[in-house]
Amino acid sequence: MAKMWAGVTDGNTAQLADDFNSSIRFDSRMYRQDITGSMAHAAMLGAKGIIEQSEAETLIDGLQSILDDLVSGALAFDMTCEDIHMFVEQVLTERLGDVGKKLHTARSRNDQVALDLRLYLAEEIDQITGYIRELLVAVTDKAEQYKATIMPGYTHLQRAQPITFGHHLMAYGMMLTRDLDRLADCKKRTLVSPIGCCALAGTTYDTDRHFEAEKLGMSEILRNSLDGVSDRDFCLELLSALATLMMHLSRFSEEIILWSSWEFKFIQLSDAYTTGSSIMPQKKNPDMAELVRGKTGRVYGDLMALLTTLKGLPLAYNKDMQEDKEAVFDAVDTVKMCLQVFTGMIATLTALPENMKKAAQKGFINATDLADWLVKNGLPFRSAYKIAGQLVARCLSEGTVLEDLPLEVYKEYSDLFTEEVYSAIDLTACVATRISEGGPTVASVEAQIAYVKDCLA
Repeated sequence: MAKMWAGVTDGNTAQLADDFNSSIRFDSRMYRQDITGSMAHAAMLGAKGIIEQSEAETLIDGLQSILDDLVSGALAFDMTCEDIHMFVEQVLTERLGDVGKKLHTARSRNDQVALDLRLYLAEEIDQITGYIRELLVAVTDKAEQYKATIMPGYTHLQRAQPITFGHHLMAYGMMLTRDLDRLADCKKRTLVSPIGCCALAGTTYDTDRHFEAEKLGMSEILRNSLDGVSDRDFCLELLSALATLMMHLSRFSEEIILWSSWEFKFIQLSDAYTTGSSIMPQKKNPDMAELVRGKTGRVYGDLMALLTTLKGLPLAYNKDMQEDKEAVFDAVDTVKMCLQVFTGMIATLTALPENMKKAAQKGFINATDLADWLVKNGLPFRSAYKIAGQLVARCLSEGTVLEDLPLEVYKEYSDLFTEEVYSAIDLTACVATRISEGGPTVASVEAQIAYVKDCLA
């Protein structure tokens, strides 16, 4: 079938080449943005007198009818068309005749696809931002619920110092607020208009690029026409932000997987977000968390794929750049699904405070507080550190914990010990006395929750 771009060639490409070259199977999702951009372009052409104002109005009405018919289902995509741009222009020309052929005046598919992609991704950023906000609500709600629930904090996956479950959850809350910031910043550089850059060198028509940009809610235009059609930094920036977001979700997933295992048993996941085994009836598998962890690699791959595609491209547009869309669309779709599932999983999980507290006690995570108590009572820190270590070793050999050692045992190691030491090493007190800003006290966790809620507001 001859193409609309037939000129120096006859436009009769081989069927296999057509299939290889075609992008409508994935770029058709941008039909709203393509039509909206074309409406703004037609309005500019009319306003500048490049075409008659009546023709511009006819084009806009025709484009609106195509949009309405696609939304209602009265019009289906023609998958034999090369891309969404050719499909819309073909239908428009079929409906309007020669007037439809005037729409593409003073633009190219090179700046048109760049515009469509920017408009589309800006909307997707808004959706993803909304899903992150919903997840943050679930996280802060759980943090509020468990702000005083003692659990061991870890370094090297070894029990280290006492914190609360609310404090741990708010660490992820802070990560997610940074994800919101990154996406908001990314959106600023996404909503910059390339339309009017044409193929690479602008146009001889007296166009108004700012007119089109403002019509489309874009406050800036790309200042160099070569850059305008070849720039995909906004895609890379979004993919990088999404990869970072997925890294956060993957770390959270790893802890959920550990916490829900029998070896930890710190939390209970809802049946709605777990699966069973086909052979082992006792199993309750954290498949949603595992899938999020697994899909993180997929989003990383999308980022690396586009970086690799772009790394050797000369200016300006090259057909390689068609590969941008599948990577970024896949990442966007993956992240949106992961966020929705993750939010439900967090909102419905239940903590098991007694198990958390037992793990904290058996981990001797109050040993630092024991050493600090000795220091406050006059012993040099290194001496205090050694005595605390010796007492932990004694507990391990006798199968007990620091809280249950008799005072006479403590006095074997230092005459400084009094009954007050038991108050100092009580796990609740250990948390309550960590008064530095950002720490695990109830007041501190409440302040962290308030900060996140302010960010959301």
